[in-house]
Amino acid sequence: MKKNAYNVAVVGATGVVGQEFLKILEERKFPVGEIRLLASEKSAGLTMQFKGADEVVRELARETFEGIDIGLFSPGASVSAVYAPKAAKAGCIVVDNTSQFRMDPDVPLVVPEVNPGDIAKYKKKGIIANPNCSTIQMVVALKPIHDAFRIKRIVVSTYQSVSGAGKEAMEELSNQIKNLFNMKEAGVKVLPHRIAFNCIPQIDSFLDSGYTKEEQKMVNETKKIFGDDSVKVSATTVRVPVFVGHSESVNIETEKPITPEAVKKLLKKAPGVTLVDDPKKGEYPMPIDCVDTDDVYVGRIRQDDTVPNGINMWIVSDNLRKGAALNAVQIAEILIRDYI
Repeated sequence: MKKNAYNVAVVGATGVVGQEFLKILEERKFPVGEIRLLASEKSAGLTMQFKGADEVVRELARETFEGIDIGLFSPGASVSAVYAPKAAKAGCIVVDNTSQFRMDPDVPLVVPEVNPGDIAKYKKKGIIANPNCSTIQMVVALKPIHDAFRIKRIVVSTYQSVSGAGKEAMEELSNQIKNLFNMKEAGVKVLPHRIAFNCIPQIDSFLDSGYTKEEQKMVNETKKIFGDDSVKVSATTVRVPVFVGHSESVNIETEKPITPEAVKKLLKKAPGVTLVDDPKKGEYPMPIDCVDTDDVYVGRIRQDDTVPNGINMWIVSDNLRKGAALNAVQIAEILIRDYI
């Protein structure tokens, strides 16, 4: 029998994604019964607003998750590794925004517009993984193309905002800009180099291959979400001095002949996609236009004449919404509609 309301725990509630969880749950009128805000010991006792009421943040380490139906997790991978299984054992279905479980073969990795059927696999461990933000926006745009033309190879370069590294990185960019305009030292604490008026071609640590973990995530996650290991993916991920909104330059090669017109026709009707593609009028996706919006924006669609069936495109999305919190809440909506 369906319930009228569901008890929800937000783990990592005081972080940028945790705050976005609360905003989106409220905006989308998710049927929340009890809301339980959980964070580290240093954040316990703080109050946050939800539906006009003050909610006290509780210490995660003291929670049992008894009586909680859905847990929206974004506390850091090492914390999810400990507490997500505990929550699942208590009967809470976990939607985890960290990288901890993404490549676990018993945990579905889900983007609702792309592979909603995989949600059913949550029953193995009681956990569903939210993909990496840069992967989410790319696969939302590419899945309709893959279904119609079969993508053989993807080359992607990302331009990722500092919010992807958390609120401390956002504060660092803001402080560096102020410091530099006041002829002071920029001050580098969070990111590996100064980010103000700079681009850093490193997100996460480097692997022996020379690629970063962030780049390897895009490779592995795309294959898992598509359910197709034959798709070749090459990624370069770059941190840029933008507060919110990730951008991506994506080049694809398909098995079947493809044209920009055919791609535009597909994307016009694709769920979760907005086509913004009139370069002559200066109309193309930009991060300043995607903030606080739900869709993935695609433009600059053009033929790549260097390969038989090649297309270039530009993809932009709000990494805190579709790239994190919104995707997780969409998964939760499908859970209560079809499974719980």
